[in-house]
Amino acid sequence: MRIPARHRTALVAAALSTGLILTGCSNGDETTAAAGDGKYTIGFVNGNNTEFHTCLQGAIEKKAEELGVELYTANSTQDAGKELSNIEDMISRGVDAVIVQTVNVDAVEADIAKAKAANVPIYLTSVLLDDMDDVLGASVVPLADVGKMDAQLVEKDAAGKQVEVGVVAGAPGAASDVLVGGFTDNLPGTAKVVANQPGMFSPAKAQEVAENMIQAHPGLDYVFVANEEMAFGALNAFKAAKSSVKIVTNNGTERGVEAVKNGTFLGTVSNPAQTTGANALESAVKLLDKDKSVEKITRTPLTLVTKDTADQAPAYCAE
Repeated sequence: MRIPARHRTALVAAALSTGLILTGCSNGDETTAAAGDGKYTIGFVNGNNTEFHTCLQGAIEKKAEELGVELYTANSTQDAGKELSNIEDMISRGVDAVIVQTVNVDAVEADIAKAKAANVPIYLTSVLLDDMDDVLGASVVPLADVGKMDAQLVEKDAAGKQVEVGVVAGAPGAASDVLVGGFTDNLPGTAKVVANQPGMFSPAKAQEVAENMIQAHPGLDYVFVANEEMAFGALNAFKAAKSSVKIVTNNGTERGVEAVKNGTFLGTVSNPAQTTGANALESAVKLLDKDKSVEKITRTPLTLVTKDTADQAPAYCAE
């Protein structure tokens, strides 16, 4: 049964008093639902609980409420097996489509096959596949371009000097590979990548990786970190080692932009999660409507944020 938005507050209060959860953010072990009064029911399977993932889900929830879409959400917590079971659960709920922030671009093929067999279209966020024929569409961050922009910033700052570069990646096999490839493939010939290790999208793990990196390569000049949360973890290690390594990263969160302003980071690439999420939900609905005015693939605009441009950085997360 769909619950009109005007009744949601009262029902949530009743649910809390009885120990049930009808709406809100998923903790990764349960599926939550926010009901609308429109004609579509859509599932969103998130991939993790980083700031990006939280803001992405918030934007999708906000747009669903605006459009009257009944929305179910679940979180795979960086586990490909859980992602598939979440997809199966969404199918069993009879959703019209599933938006997926995948944990692994290889594993998502099994998700798509499962959903296709059930005649439930998949809409992707953040990434593109080589073959997009079996998906409804995608709202993506052009990750290779993000990496390229950071590489170009390193090139400009190094000004032709021979430099050593480290990479703190995200999780292997996921979108991080595309992001890192965009960075390493576009570094100048004067920049040598001396270390490349996954930080698993964990600030603590990134700090550990950075500690090992700076010990093995005390002459490190630059480090590319796949997201700002990990960059702050890596920063702790570099500070402790009294290293002057310069950090370039990705996201454009309020905290990240402030770190660029004060010189803590050399730069970051802004790609607002609120834009990716809002585009995903709205485009999915229009594609279900067979609206020919909407593109199958929408791309989140990128902005290189440096000390000179930080004041113009767009907001990352919807209020």
